[in-house]
Amino acid sequence: MLNRTDLRGHVPSPAQLRATLPRAEVDVDVVLHQVRPMVEAVRDRGVPAVLEFAERFDRIKPASIRVPAERITQALKDLDPKVREALDESIARARKVHADQRRTDKTTEVVPGGTVTERWVPVGRVGLYAPGGLAVYPSTVVMNVVPAQTAGVGSLVVCSPPQAEHGGLPHPTILAACALLDVEEVWAVGGAQAIALLTYGGVDTDGVELAAVDMITGPGNIYMTAAKRLLRGLVGIDSEAGPTEIAILADDTADPAHVAADLISQAEHDTLAASVLVTDSERLADAVDAELHRRVGATKHSARVAEALAGRQSGCILVSDVDDGLKVVNTYAAEHLEIQTADARAVAARVTNAGAVFVGAYAPVSLGDYCAGSNHVLPTAGCARHSSGLSVQTFLRGIHVIDYSEDALRDVADKVVALANAEDLPAHGQAVTARFKDA
Repeated sequence: MLNRTDLRGHVPSPAQLRATLPRAEVDVDVVLHQVRPMVEAVRDRGVPAVLEFAERFDRIKPASIRVPAERITQALKDLDPKVREALDESIARARKVHADQRRTDKTTEVVPGGTVTERWVPVGRVGLYAPGGLAVYPSTVVMNVVPAQTAGVGSLVVCSPPQAEHGGLPHPTILAACALLDVEEVWAVGGAQAIALLTYGGVDTDGVELAAVDMITGPGNIYMTAAKRLLRGLVGIDSEAGPTEIAILADDTADPAHVAADLISQAEHDTLAASVLVTDSERLADAVDAELHRRVGATKHSARVAEALAGRQSGCILVSDVDDGLKVVNTYAAEHLEIQTADARAVAARVTNAGAVFVGAYAPVSLGDYCAGSNHVLPTAGCARHSSGLSVQTFLRGIHVIDYSEDALRDVADKVVALANAEDLPAHGQAVTARFKDA
């Protein structure tokens, strides 16, 4: 089922590996010419343009953008009790983990009378996106809202596409998750038009203001990602998310049924989803292929899964040993990385590039998707080499506060003047000396 790349005996350099390893090829630039006019239409015409796009792409024209409060409340009342219990548990665990991410202000006394304080200030207003399409993602509502609330964000709005089968409202499970999280503002808008409306704001059909936001987070399709790229700078973004991906580093101690099930679980998301096995055991690779052959046809979304597993973004990488496997997965920098090896904790401790690391046989990615307490909004497409997943820090800004007394400034004035003159910026130095009558 999986295309194989044999790196036994030689692991190429990181640059060569990045060109060799399977990866989804999604070129956001290709759709920019389609998205730009949409963004400009929302900028110029506001909500009427948004509703036109909803009618075209979502097959429904909502009565309003903002979801009435009573519909959010009713969605929670109608929620399956088992799903409510599961969401409650997911929220509780996420809040527990994210509470420990809070930062505190720190003041450093540089010299007597001279201090620098780093203050952590939450973003003022954020837009949090929950996709709709091939699946419904109340878990993504949890993963966006919890860190924003924990950071102390004062105003937030959740956006999710209107659903024709639900009368132009977002999916009721999305609304119920918002209710559980005490989110009162939900917009029925999706795709590129959602990003544009969040950026520029507008006026709803009932005359109520839809306030613009300072930052937008949450995953979406290529059109939403293109809109993020176009509007970055006018608004902050978390990342340009690509198709989801899993890499599994496994040796001959791994259970092939576990490995196959986990590869399928990510392939279920999208035909572009990447499922990659890295192993030093050809026996395991063969056994995993056999399990995939047995399981794929039996899963609900078998056609989607089969296409993803057969795609060029998925595959099996054979390596000589676990050390070489670590080189491969650290270069690949997966969104989700499972370690299913002997002494998995020690191997996991050597991982340097991954959105999240799942250790051992009993920490599948699905656990992190819902109830581990970790965040599942993670960097894709190798961006884990330089970026982190969503967290409380995403919604905080560090502000340096400089407080110097006259004596403290006088003590360093000659150094400031020397550096200003060295950069041929004498007025910088004069801004210091002007404060001293004897200068």
